[in-house]
Amino acid sequence: MLCGIDEAGRGCLAGPLFVAGVVLQNPIKGLNDSKLLSEKQRELLFEIIIQNSHYKIVSKTNEEIDSKGLSVCLKESILSIQEAFKECDILMDGNSAFGVRGIQTMIKADAKIPEVSAASILAKVSRDRYMYDIASEFPQYEFEKHKGYGTSLHVEKIKSFGYSSLHRKTFKIKNIMQSTLF
Repeated sequence: MLCGIDEAGRGCLAGPLFVAGVVLQNPIKGLNDSKLLSEKQRELLFEIIIQNSHYKIVSKTNEEIDSKGLSVCLKESILSIQEAFKECDILMDGNSAFGVRGIQTMIKADAKIPEVSAASILAKVSRDRYMYDIASEFPQYEFEKHKGYGTSLHVEKIKSFGYSSLHRKTFKIKNIMQSTLF
């Protein structure tokens, strides 16, 4: 059996990191890299994946990312998934297993390997749902639009309002590094 792993939110300026591991129990049509699917397609596939797989979704808060570092948070998440799927071969999207032994990696596995595609979708939808849910607590940042990614809208909101408690304080934004936010 193969467990596919992928993450969402790695490069965000705000919000948590989500990492998912998926072992498919049945073939699922339409799987692909979550970034290549529409939000509607991801939402539909999310429910199908949940019903047709064994999975584990791990999240790390922005505070954990700031205190431990992104690489440590990724490593801890991968280890947690590896522990849950001991009997499986594990393939992770990308070119690094973040020091975890026994993990294979493949660049663009999220577009090539169904288990990794499914993990990509679970991680992305879980993170997006979190950002939609929490957006009402921080209306001035419009997280429901950019979901914490470093879009020009988000950077403008940070320039106007500074950091919220949801922002990753250790992530520097090049075009405003000279400001008093840091």
